[in-house]
Amino acid sequence: MSKPIELRELPEAELREHLANARRELFGLRFQHATGELENTASLRAAKKEIARSLTVASERGIEI
Repeated sequence: MSKPIELRELPEAELREHLANARRELFGLRFQHATGELENTASLRAAKKEIARSLTVASERGIEI
């Protein structure tokens, strides 16, 4: 999990990559949850918050994603 301060220091390309990775992770977690393989459901919430943090930082910079 990244802190907002760390995300603000990332260049635009790395921020986009971080967001893409977070979305892939959330997709995988949702798939695991649907198939009953996910034991720690709190990780779904954490992944959503990670995406929200990244989108907030992108919005602050005026980056279209």
